[in-house]
Amino acid sequence: MNTKIKKFITGCFVGCGIAAATATFTGCTDFLTIYPNDRIVGSEFWKKKSDVETMVDGCYKSMIAYDIQERAIMWGAFRSDELVKFSSVNDNTLDNIAAVNLLPTNKYNSWEAFYKVINNCNIVLNHAADVLEEDPEFTQGDYEVVRAQMLALRSLCYFYLVRAFRDVPYTTHSYEVDSEVELLPQSTPAEVLQNCLNDLEDAQRSIMRSGAYGENDWRNKGYMTRDAVNALMADIYLWRASMTHNSSDYQQAIAYCNAVINAKHQYYEEHKIMTTTKDDEDIYHLIDGEDAMYEIFGSSGNSRESILEWQYINEDNVNTALENYYYRSGENSNNSIFMASNLFNEYESNADTDRGTKFYRSKNDYRFWNNVYEANNEEMQQMSIRKMVDLTRESFTSSTTKGVSKETNRDYKQFGQNWIVYRLTDVMLMKAEALVETAANDSDAVVLKQAFDLVQAVNKRSMMRNATDTLKFENFKTKANFELLVMNERERELCFEGKRWFDLLRFCYRHMEGVDANVLLADMTEGPKLYQPMLDMIVRKYKGNDNSSGDAISYKMKGEHFLYWPIAENELKVNKLLRQNPVYIQEKTTSKY
Repeated sequence: MNTKIKKFITGCFVGCGIAAATATFTGCTDFLTIYPNDRIVGSEFWKKKSDVETMVDGCYKSMIAYDIQERAIMWGAFRSDELVKFSSVNDNTLDNIAAVNLLPTNKYNSWEAFYKVINNCNIVLNHAADVLEEDPEFTQGDYEVVRAQMLALRSLCYFYLVRAFRDVPYTTHSYEVDSEVELLPQSTPAEVLQNCLNDLEDAQRSIMRSGAYGENDWRNKGYMTRDAVNALMADIYLWRASMTHNSSDYQQAIAYCNAVINAKHQYYEEHKIMTTTKDDEDIYHLIDGEDAMYEIFGSSGNSRESILEWQYINEDNVNTALENYYYRSGENSNNSIFMASNLFNEYESNADTDRGTKFYRSKNDYRFWNNVYEANNEEMQQMSIRKMVDLTRESFTSSTTKGVSKETNRDYKQFGQNWIVYRLTDVMLMKAEALVETAANDSDAVVLKQAFDLVQAVNKRSMMRNATDTLKFENFKTKANFELLVMNERERELCFEGKRWFDLLRFCYRHMEGVDANVLLADMTEGPKLYQPMLDMIVRKYKGNDNSSGDAISYKMKGEHFLYWPIAENELKVNKLLRQNPVYIQEKTTSKY
């Protein structure tokens, strides 16, 4: 094994903080009550370049903790219309979440793991400069790169928290000694996101260019790079634009997407990387659709389309959270905790304008067969997830009558499946989404065609050879049709990757009036009403199961407050400055408002 990877896997963080050879953190309940061992900032530490490298690697190691991977799935996927609990799993907590009874005692409310990473980044930011005076091998350039990575990684954590809770405490201070326990109130999303954007702009000046670590070096995808920073900035601007209806933020999102797309293309050109396309005008160089699932999600990870991946390596560091939720819930189990909803077994003709009622437009789409097991089986109400689970290559044709049956022969103890945070098609579709929103009206064909071409590039690569039912621009008549087209293409392409709930929230926000990102939820007596089509999409997964439950859920979600998780009850006990999302105060549930 590469020694750098081995060091990354084994050397850095355990529990609530840094576990370098000389020090560890002790136990904690949240980031505001971290009680670290003073030795990590003592005279014997922060002396050598290798000390800084260990700490930086440790920050990334803390990002692949079980709790973070679990929340990426819970927060970004399970609350949406794409996942359901496996029918045989007995879990009242998951039942409550599905029914929009988000109890403050629910363990998935905990933001502890993300604040651990934030605190670890702050420690590096507050001490790395000290090594400049101690070790001549640690240069100013080295320091600037370290600083840029920590600013970017911290910003990513805050972005997750804002999308999950909306109003969160923000700090750049590191908690390093027992006497340093500071209680912080929440900041508004406007404040937190602007701080993140400022830090990311700063990071851009020094962050390593993607590919700069050398050919086939895992750090090109495993560390924050310029492409990762630009993708994150595009994501934040797109979120804020949807929330505030600020057209200039959409333009910024487009600009940062372009930076990623152009950098990828330039890298291919400079290194003469062979791609499957024969089109000299193609700037995306996407992997052929038949091979895409294996090449992007295969066991080696870090495909050329990837921008940022959390690194997991077989028995040295198993991605247990993804494994439990998508593959098998235990070594002796054949089933996962989550299944794909029945929507993944439905498609509608490509001839109609996109109405957002079905995920797929054609059975000639490789993703129809690759995303789940047992596709095209009318008897299946729940389907096992195949994407990120099955490492075999399968050939499909339009005459296929039934999808692949589930295999459980992948080694449970060596489930080293990387988690992709950003990849190229994600960025392409972010750009398409922003372009649609900048179109002046239904007749703005120039801008809408630019958005369509991006969707078409993603969609066409996934269509079977000689398929004739590809997307056609003339079938989409309105700006609203294009908005749904982009969102559904994102679901076809990015399902189960922790994106869908946040996509639905952006969709909802764009059609809500009265949202104020400068006001805390706790200061709103009644927030703006939700967009009904977004609610309709969420409850679709109950079709054919218990549609009455879907109606009840739609009734419960009355306003903006319901889009977010409650603050964990134990956090409120520790920090009296925190204020609970009002809809979760009464009887500790959303059943009353």
